[in-house]
Amino acid sequence: MILWMSLTVTCIKLLDIKLLLATQNAWESHCLEGEFKDPQGDEVEDMYILLNEVKRQLPSVSAVSSGAIASDYQRLRVESVCSRLGLVSLAYLWKQDQSLLLHEMINNGILAITVKVAAMGLDPVKHLGKELTSLDSDLHKLNRLYGINVCGEGGEYETLTLDCPLFKNARIVLDEFKVVMHSSDSIAPVGILHPVSFHLQYKAKTSSLGSICDNKNLVDQEKGGLLFEIQGDCFQNCDILQSVPDVSSDDHILDDVPDDRLQISCSRMQTTFLICCWLQNSCGTSPGLQDDLKSVLRKIESELLARGCGWKNVLYIHLYLADMKGFGLANETYVSFITQEKCPFGVPSRSTVELPLQQVQLGNAYIEVLVANDQTKRVLHVQSISSWAPSCIGPYSQATLHKEILYMAGQLGLDPPTMTLCSGGAAHELEQALKNCEAVAECFRSSVSTSSVIFVTYCSTRMQPEERRRIEDKFHGVLEEMRHSDKASLSKLLDSIFLYVNVPNLPKGALVEVKPILYVQENLDTVEQTPHDSPRLYIPTDWGFQHEHWHNSCIQKCIVNGKVCVTVLSMTNELARNISSCLLGNEITEEHLELVSKFCIYLLNEVLLDSAFCWEDIKNLRFYFPTSLNITLEAASIIFSRAFNELAESNPTVHVDRFFNLIPVIGAGRTPTSMDDILTCELFAKKC
Repeated sequence: MILWMSLTVTCIKLLDIKLLLATQNAWESHCLEGEFKDPQGDEVEDMYILLNEVKRQLPSVSAVSSGAIASDYQRLRVESVCSRLGLVSLAYLWKQDQSLLLHEMINNGILAITVKVAAMGLDPVKHLGKELTSLDSDLHKLNRLYGINVCGEGGEYETLTLDCPLFKNARIVLDEFKVVMHSSDSIAPVGILHPVSFHLQYKAKTSSLGSICDNKNLVDQEKGGLLFEIQGDCFQNCDILQSVPDVSSDDHILDDVPDDRLQISCSRMQTTFLICCWLQNSCGTSPGLQDDLKSVLRKIESELLARGCGWKNVLYIHLYLADMKGFGLANETYVSFITQEKCPFGVPSRSTVELPLQQVQLGNAYIEVLVANDQTKRVLHVQSISSWAPSCIGPYSQATLHKEILYMAGQLGLDPPTMTLCSGGAAHELEQALKNCEAVAECFRSSVSTSSVIFVTYCSTRMQPEERRRIEDKFHGVLEEMRHSDKASLSKLLDSIFLYVNVPNLPKGALVEVKPILYVQENLDTVEQTPHDSPRLYIPTDWGFQHEHWHNSCIQKCIVNGKVCVTVLSMTNELARNISSCLLGNEITEEHLELVSKFCIYLLNEVLLDSAFCWEDIKNLRFYFPTSLNITLEAASIIFSRAFNELAESNPTVHVDRFFNLIPVIGAGRTPTSMDDILTCELFAKKC
């Protein structure tokens, strides 16, 4: 990490302290893999000790800026220190084009020389001690030949900055140095330039800092007071480090919630399975959001333990709140259960929306958890604020990849460097949200424009009708533009499904939230699986459904390599009238809903059979029902359970998993202008 500072006495004192630390503490690099877990004994503790003292003496300090560009090794360690000290990590160079950055540094007057080379094509004799400006062409040539990072993010070279616009008083002049060869390897020799002596060449007081610094007075002590001297004995007891707070298990003992209020539903134990938990509130006596959320999280935690799992096994969490005004309180409770310490393989991704829970006689919180009973997930969790994509400051991640399925956190139209919603309305928010999704997908060498199997888009009720018409065109326009980019050209184009869900509110008052699921093929040579004979389920004869040509108009379907089947059924009033004449009226009763539910199950069975999938392949089955039906979730659950029971009784030799999840919404549909389905079904199936 490059630390910019003015070369004053203060600088020399800080430099001495740094050298003292390096001498006193034999820290080593721990946790070289993608997820930084245990800081104890790692070299990052030097930075923790220093910043801890800085924060003690300067309480107003709230953030740390680092020069991480592509190194997870560096970013994760800075984020770890910031997290433990309650600081925000700023990494505005993260994922920026390295070629442009190198030229920008050179053009802005940064005089830096190489003090280490360790890459194919870099010769210690030829390249050590050279200025970056003279190495520019060589570095780009080696990038084309061998793929090295032109900014040295892979450790190809290290630099020492001798002068830059921020060095107001003096520049460093090396008087004497020696070259130390660490390796004389014929392919990639490693050499280090070791300074023996140097002096400061002071600048004239009239010397300019350059136009950027002159305009903003970045290091003017008299005017801005931006340089501070940190003194004290903070390094005397270097072995006394802040320990990770331990959340007592006693805090998470199940409280006295009546059994008839706390409800839980779990799918059959497979490679992945779902746990859903909510509170019934038929009497309207819910104690409040925090108490409800604690009860739900405790129940889920207990169920995870009963299945030999923990929060570390969770891939994705849907957090449904009755009132988005309590989002801050919900986060406080959430982080007390789901911590980075409990999730050593990475914290789960998350989507948070407001649902009309109380209108269907539920409590203030409803949670759906996707769990894997193995430890093969890959998590992308960037906490630093940057220009790349919105940061996730806290125990939830941008995306989780598990067995070729990429579960992406719900993305808002946030401007990454400012973390504020972009202006201009829903269409602009949607465009920014898709750009944020694409930035995340690129980290997995994928693209939302070609690899998404489904886009679930939550639309706030505050969105105006004319805006709904615009966002559909904007959606397809942005995806088409992405498909013509070089980054997306290598991906096979999937026939993505679109589902729009109308909800009361979204985090930060956003108008739209996009939640894509991607298929990320691990082996590009994978051959499509040969369909196998799936056990046929027989629909109860008294249901009386037979295939008709209009059935296909209800269905959106995406099949990937014979391994993944994603389906959305949209039952509108118009289509429902084709089922039975009893549905010709405007009001949908519980009896009508029972008929529609059976028809949906019939259609799902047909889709699975036609696609060579079976009910045992289903990983997730959601039914979205509008509150305008005036049916409680409990009543709807009884209706669907009865239908699945009848299906199971008609197929005694075939296992029918009766797990499903009911989601109360304002509306849902296949387009943003038609979110008025009587019932919408979302099915995700994957062969093990």
